[in-house]
Amino acid sequence: MVGEPVNLNEFQELARQALPKMYYDFYAGGAEDQYTLEENMEAFRRIMIRPRVLVDVSRIDLSTYVLGYNISAPILIAPTSLHKLAHPEGEVVTARAAAACKTIMALSFTSSCTLEEVASSCNAVRFFQIYVYKRRDLSALLVQRAERNGYKALVLTADSPRVGRKEADIKNKMTLPKLKNTERLLSLEASSDNGSNLAAVAKETKDASFCWKDIEWLSTITNMPILIKGLLTREDAIKAVKVGVAGIVVSNHGGRQLDYAPATITVLEEVVQAVGGRIPVFFDGGVRRGTDVFKALALGAQAVLIGRPVIYGLAAKGEYGVRQVIQMLKDELELTMALSGCPSVKDITRRHVRTELERLHSML
Repeated sequence: MVGEPVNLNEFQELARQALPKMYYDFYAGGAEDQYTLEENMEAFRRIMIRPRVLVDVSRIDLSTYVLGYNISAPILIAPTSLHKLAHPEGEVVTARAAAACKTIMALSFTSSCTLEEVASSCNAVRFFQIYVYKRRDLSALLVQRAERNGYKALVLTADSPRVGRKEADIKNKMTLPKLKNTERLLSLEASSDNGSNLAAVAKETKDASFCWKDIEWLSTITNMPILIKGLLTREDAIKAVKVGVAGIVVSNHGGRQLDYAPATITVLEEVVQAVGGRIPVFFDGGVRRGTDVFKALALGAQAVLIGRPVIYGLAAKGEYGVRQVIQMLKDELELTMALSGCPSVKDITRRHVRTELERLHSML
């Protein structure tokens, strides 16, 4: 590709060129047929924007609040694994880019850098993503370390009692490198007959019995608010409110877990309606354009999280690349808001979009 990238898809191509095939496939791939991975992006294309005209849009305000923290735009960095496979400095670089863009980064438990290294890299609001392990003492220790180092919220990933079957990882014999956050605390020596040890390690370490009643245990070991990530249904959204979490992240794990799960944008409104404004709802999955951010906000999300695009920016151009990725989305969102008659984020409403189902009903 010649010249500077002008959109997020071009960053993906730069990352493909920059990374070893095994690592690119690890980041870019999805489960089994990759239907959900692809549908996450395709579903956005079936939602139309209904712009308003003759509105004063001489000033556009992208800023918003997440759990009381002011950020420059409703775009957060999602928790993603092993950034040192994309860049030698790993999550430290990503954290610096997030701080420069005045947004929040959720650090993955499976990060290449320790949560302490990331915390000391720059002054910014950060969240910490966690799984719950068979060894509850290990989970508790990670939570305590995060709280001690100034992380402001926990993101509990709820859709991964086991790891989805990613065939590219099997073909590439992808194995999990040492995890700095659990070095000398957790064995990653599990072996597998299919060449990749990712699923075997998860099966050996993750607590597949962890369920709704155990959220209470997690809340007793921390003062941090808990966001639960990986919900896709009305039923689970209602349960999340009942157990007292501080927010929901509608997510299908980027299509990496259960293939043929619905695209997240198609179920966002169902979750928002079930919650009824009692707790904030965030969105994760398939965001590649500012128009995607706009559509998610119109359907009730307070903010979106982006994962793979950040990795692609990191692999292509380091900290500058991550900052470019976030800035591109902000610029596109600002333009979309101006052309749709929305001077601020709070002006984006449900009436600004029409879903495919609504279009079909209008034809009857």
